[in-house]
Amino acid sequence: MGPALSRRKFLGATALGFGGLALTACSTNTSTSMSTTASGVDESAILAAEAKRPHTGRTVAAELTAHRTDIDLGGKTVRTLAYGDSVPAPAIRANIGDELAVTVHNRMSDTTSLHWHGIALRNDMDGAAPATPDIAAGESFTYKFSVPHSGTYWAHPHVGMQTDYGLYVPVIVDDPNEPLDYDAEWVVTLDDWIDGMGADPEQILDDLRSGGMGEMGHDSMPGMDMPGMDMPGMGAVEHSDEEGSGKGSSELLGGDPGDVIYPTYLINGRMPSAPTSFDAKPGQRVRIRFINAGADTAFRVALGGHRMTVTHTDGFPVVPTEVDAVLIGMAERYDVIVTVGEGVFPLVASAEGKNAQAFALLRSGPGSAPGPDVRPRELDGRVGTVDMFTATGEVMLPQGPPDVDLSAELGGDMMSYRWTINGRTYDQTEPLTVKEGQRARLTFTNKTMMWHPMHLHGHTFQVVNPDGTPGARKDTVNVLPMQSVAVDLVADNPGDWMLHCHNGYHLEAGMMTRLDYRS
Repeated sequence: MGPALSRRKFLGATALGFGGLALTACSTNTSTSMSTTASGVDESAILAAEAKRPHTGRTVAAELTAHRTDIDLGGKTVRTLAYGDSVPAPAIRANIGDELAVTVHNRMSDTTSLHWHGIALRNDMDGAAPATPDIAAGESFTYKFSVPHSGTYWAHPHVGMQTDYGLYVPVIVDDPNEPLDYDAEWVVTLDDWIDGMGADPEQILDDLRSGGMGEMGHDSMPGMDMPGMDMPGMGAVEHSDEEGSGKGSSELLGGDPGDVIYPTYLINGRMPSAPTSFDAKPGQRVRIRFINAGADTAFRVALGGHRMTVTHTDGFPVVPTEVDAVLIGMAERYDVIVTVGEGVFPLVASAEGKNAQAFALLRSGPGSAPGPDVRPRELDGRVGTVDMFTATGEVMLPQGPPDVDLSAELGGDMMSYRWTINGRTYDQTEPLTVKEGQRARLTFTNKTMMWHPMHLHGHTFQVVNPDGTPGARKDTVNVLPMQSVAVDLVADNPGDWMLHCHNGYHLEAGMMTRLDYRS
């Protein structure tokens, strides 16, 4: 990466179409050609909610082509699914109130979609059926909506196991009036990678459903000793009670860290043996935006020689909290500020409980680069988890007794590989329901021995601490085995919205329901 941009310069570049995006003037009329919604929700309610969002009158236009292509992960080229010719795709960037108009061209053989993770957008543009029709092979679709909140977001398909390929793109929404002070910015996307390395995600899912251990990409598939391929931690792993599982355990995750052992883990599309790097100057305050795009891996992330101040969770500000490392579940985002020392420093994303790691470098002066197996002592220091953070006052949701209580009991097991919400897989779901304007308390109760990152589309919620006090404002929350987590939300975005586990394999095996608005 080239020289760091200051925040002021970055916002100026955005206004000129930074990153190849076209920025044009437009009216605030955001209606589309869709006369009715695929889910059957009253379109007038969706349009009324859209009208209440801020509108600058500007449009950020972009195009993404989903296709099968060759991607260089750093000395190892794989044939996979991606947008364009990079993983991740170049970030889409806008300001609060801008309208995004993103055309997705589907050049794959299967249907696809693009879900705008964490953005409280209009229901018919969410990118998940039935609210938004999927995009057929050979077809194109333009997602068009305003962005109401600043923050770190991302977009990815919501069809089958496309969640575990290279189909993802960071989405950054800026607030020109944000008071946070920093000199440069680094967007860091984390991923667990399997495709093109001996197995694809569909094969992994089939293996899990047939009682396998999710290690087809490790040593039970041909071609896994190909030159130039990273196998961090393999051969020196801790084993769980399942002999040969190739993974350890995680106290932070309540035991089992996940279902799949991956051949390699990536930061911004690069394997540890050929890391990406970021250039900064000593003394600069750098904002790092972490996005976990993995399908089955939580990452414990630290920057060697530095402490991090957590400023945002899932896009929303929290009371600044200093930590040595942060635990990031699938689909979560954390923003941190670091004051840069002088030298070459390792950014390490340890695949929690999986005895491997992703790796990048921050360069701010002379020095030799550490090797990809370095383990900064900060990883074993104070690790930030969701219970440590509290939303700042200006983004607190209204407090008080809820109008309605909702329950989501998480069930399933590894033997059958059938994962449920309230005893049902998605094909049999009985949706949770709310009425517009209600305050709802949603309680996740995990009855399984696995942890689950639970995500609600179209809304953010306030985590309720065990003592009843309000915590962080998020859209994805980790629910540990045999524990419960309560969250509060405001039903201010009419539609039918997905509620699911963001482990891609649990999702595809049934752990999804809906939150539907009803009159």
